[in-house]
Amino acid sequence: MRRSPLTAGIFYLFLGVLFTYWAIENVNSNGFDFFTYVLILLATMDIGSGIRLVFMHFRLKKSAKK
Repeated sequence: MRRSPLTAGIFYLFLGVLFTYWAIENVNSNGFDFFTYVLILLATMDIGSGIRLVFMHFRLKKSAKK
C-alpha cells in the first residue's frame, strides 16, 4: 500500500516542526553546540521535503483532472 504525497508531506512537516522545537529548547538550555546544528539541519531537510511533497500532491491532482 502506497502513501500519498500529501500524507508523507504532512508527516515530514510535522517532523520538521518537532526538530525545530527541540533545537530551540537545546539552544535555550545549552547554547549552540554540535547537536543543535544537527537538529537544525534535520529540520531544514524535513521541512523542505514536506513542502515539495505537498506541492507534488497538488500537481498530480491537477494533472489527473485534465
